[in-house]
Amino acid sequence: MSSNMKKRIGKVRRKTRETEVRVEVDLDAPSPPDVRTGIGFFDHMLEALGVHGRLGLVIEGKGDLHVDQHHLVEDVGIALGSAIREALGGDLRIRRFAQAYAPLDDALARAVVDVSGRAYLHYGVTPSRDAVGGFDTSLVREFFQALTSNARINLHLDLVRGDNAHHQIEAAFKAFALALRDALAPDTGLTSVPSTKGTLSEESSQRGTGA
Repeated sequence: MSSNMKKRIGKVRRKTRETEVRVEVDLDAPSPPDVRTGIGFFDHMLEALGVHGRLGLVIEGKGDLHVDQHHLVEDVGIALGSAIREALGGDLRIRRFAQAYAPLDDALARAVVDVSGRAYLHYGVTPSRDAVGGFDTSLVREFFQALTSNARINLHLDLVRGDNAHHQIEAAFKAFALALRDALAPDTGLTSVPSTKGTLSEESSQRGTGA
């Protein structure tokens, strides 16, 4: 990160009757992730996101797991997406577009990211099992939907191949992490944000042509 750029740090707390979540993210100072949600496999995926996304990442979450995992997984996605958007701040001279593939043994996943200011998720991942380590695999989509909506990014995430559900999901998280890292990378050589509209801010989240 250039010395004339502000630190890109986001901190979000979210508390409802169902969950309590705290997220801290630093886009430019990677450190070992500190993730604790009480859902082991989900924690493992979030740690992979932090490590391969080169993020300083702290996530603490607790919720009504006696009901099911949905509320907590979704609220972590909401808080993490909000923290990423906050960390970006006003200086959006970034690469913006990126793509990445990530393999894990039999599985191969692809992620394409546009930090456009407009939220959209294409989710082409169908895990081969309904649960991994007690984690409901249908919630992977809910997590990414919440994250993209609140970070206001465009994400196309696809499973290219794979048989093992653990590998399928982890490859998807790693591909997303790699693409997100590149898309968020500063490009201070730009004189303005990389958009024909001249903005990647909230105003451009409205539907329209071009960006």
